[in-house]
Amino acid sequence: MQISPEAIELNKVIKSNNPVLFEFLSEHGKSAFMPKEGILAQSAQAKGKKYNATIGIAAEDDGSPMRLDCIASKVALNPLDVFPYSSSEGKQELRVEWKQQMLKKNPSLKAQVSTPIITTALTHGLSMFGMLFLNPNDTVITHDWYWSNYKLIFGNAYDAKVETFNTFKNGGFDVKAMEEKLSGTGKKILLLNFPNNPCGYSPTKEEAKEIVAAIKRCADNGSKILIILDDAYFGLAYEENVEKESLFSYLADIHENVITVKGDAATKEDYVWGLRVGFLTYGWKGASEAAYKAIEEKTAAAIRANISMGPHVSQSLVLQALKSPTYSQEKKEKFDLLKLRYDEVKKALENEKYKDYFSALPYNSGYFMCIKPNANAEEVRLKLLEKYDTGVITQKDLLRVAFSSVQTKLISQLFENIYLACKDCQKE
Repeated sequence: MQISPEAIELNKVIKSNNPVLFEFLSEHGKSAFMPKEGILAQSAQAKGKKYNATIGIAAEDDGSPMRLDCIASKVALNPLDVFPYSSSEGKQELRVEWKQQMLKKNPSLKAQVSTPIITTALTHGLSMFGMLFLNPNDTVITHDWYWSNYKLIFGNAYDAKVETFNTFKNGGFDVKAMEEKLSGTGKKILLLNFPNNPCGYSPTKEEAKEIVAAIKRCADNGSKILIILDDAYFGLAYEENVEKESLFSYLADIHENVITVKGDAATKEDYVWGLRVGFLTYGWKGASEAAYKAIEEKTAAAIRANISMGPHVSQSLVLQALKSPTYSQEKKEKFDLLKLRYDEVKKALENEKYKDYFSALPYNSGYFMCIKPNANAEEVRLKLLEKYDTGVITQKDLLRVAFSSVQTKLISQLFENIYLACKDCQKE
């Protein structure tokens, strides 16, 4: 693959600051750059000119963006925050605001980290991570209970492999299994997803310390580790002993051999699934501002080559929410409702008769929990649909229950229905 002079210059900046980061870049990642010439650059040079015929949008005679009233009348935002293009790196004010919110929500994060690049939600962010860092046959290491979309994102799109370690041991996260996968010299790419989809588990405060210590030991012993944190459900921890901060707080500058990327989104955090607004933020020990700018530019270039840029209206709506004086209170109200549903799940599972028919995997956070039935999971799922007016998801031999989407008053009957379906399937 031919590499342009602009990409070579970015590579030099990255390599001089952190050779490990440069080593992790894929062939696409090494070749990525934002053109300093061409339409975007020339349009930027002409910004503010009286006679500006550069950018490919239409304008009204008063200079505002051309728009249809049947659309504009439905959006209570300034047309300038809705209809024009955003940029490949995203709306600058939102990038800065999301970073400030991230620092507020993660008070232990003392490292200097990059300014988040805006993606079209988490899936797109993970895909851009793949474009920048995965070559064919590279391996992504993750826990064996993971979101099935990872195989599409990393495997189908980038021809990488997903290799797993045991998620749980003795009712908690299996830190030793993770460490064994990371041990040995050479490059390792680790994906951690907390709160976990499908299991709804986050490490306890003690487990979080153990995870960080294990990663540092592996780095001390010669492993070069690139970590991608899928923080899609960040902030939804329901037990006191659960780690409330992202592991990014502790991994962003832990070791010269560790590069950490935080993928998060307003999608689940702020209950705006359809707005598709996500973020990628980088952290590593000894990072320079120039190196952060270089990797931000490469990320923006990947987005430019993929979807050009994210939707402006979605970014503006999220920005307005983050700056709203009622944001924190509204978030607390929604958290309290989800916590109430979580508590209803715990209460329902206290029923002793259920233990002969299914058992719960560890759960303490997020949108989901999983149960392992003593009958075939797919048969139970179909029985729930056919006889009990109930829908759940099967994943391998588990049933995933999204209690987040079930009215609180219906949760106890939901588990009664699962019990009855399991009972029916055991009889058949």
